[in-house]
Amino acid sequence: MIRAARSDDLPALLELWLVSTTQAHPFIDESYWLESLGLVREVYLPGAQTWVWEENGLKGFISVMDARFIGALFVAPDALSQGIGKALIRHAMARFPDLSLEVYQKNTRAVHFYHRQGFRIEESAWQEETHHPTWIMRWQADQTL
Repeated sequence: MIRAARSDDLPALLELWLVSTTQAHPFIDESYWLESLGLVREVYLPGAQTWVWEENGLKGFISVMDARFIGALFVAPDALSQGIGKALIRHAMARFPDLSLEVYQKNTRAVHFYHRQGFRIEESAWQEETHHPTWIMRWQADQTL
């Protein structure tokens, strides 16, 4: 079910990212995500270690940058609440002892999900491009849940 992403996964990853991120962030205009597609394709995904959940197509993926920053964790809208996100994040946790991420404060579903996985808010940040506040969250393997 979980495997390393391959170069031929790129179109499906981009499609999953666009659909999922648009749905997860209704407070941000869809045009922002469309404009970001090239950056995701050419910079973020190639610069990250990515694993996918494959089950009748790609249902989710996680990308870790610099062996410490979760740049993406997305699950197909029709596959939410089936344990895919949790399995992907546990997969990354088994490989990296210290992980952080940035999540929009208004994306309360994601904030609560990360909190349940052991991530804790460390600071608040501001996304200048979207004009929305975010949380920087962190998980460490040696912390007690």
